[in-house]
Amino acid sequence: MILYRLCCAKEHEFESWFRDSTAYDDQRARGLVTCPVCGSLEVEKALMAPALGRAARKFAAEAPVEPAETPEASAAPSPAVQPVALMSEKEQQLRAMLRAVRAHVVANSVDVGDEFATRARRMHEGEEEKRAIRGEATPDEVRALIEDEIEVLPIPVLPDERN
Repeated sequence: MILYRLCCAKEHEFESWFRDSTAYDDQRARGLVTCPVCGSLEVEKALMAPALGRAARKFAAEAPVEPAETPEASAAPSPAVQPVALMSEKEQQLRAMLRAVRAHVVANSVDVGDEFATRARRMHEGEEEKRAIRGEATPDEVRALIEDEIEVLPIPVLPDERN
């Protein structure tokens, strides 16, 4: 992971983490790197001091500390650091729709857990009353249900739902 200090065309400065420099370039090209203050897509890397190793930290710890500047002495307060939106507006809307679909399914079905494949097959064969169910199934169980023309609909789990 790499932390970049970024600056937009209106000179708002902020920081954001990226997997590597290629990830930054890719996200910027796709319009995913925006200024959290003004929303500008014109974002560039700002000058940064390199992160130094332990020896440098030890030296810095031994260096004399200068007194901090008082709030009265500063010319202008720096803007509060805002989070960076890593998803475009369309991606945010898509995730919101997926959440809504998932909430609808959860509200209007019965959770049968890992018995999903068995219960779906029993309903299909008329051994059990048909109703809306949800649960978990292995990829092999899902394949077998589809081959037997039993309707199933996987519901995607969004990454932020697992956090």
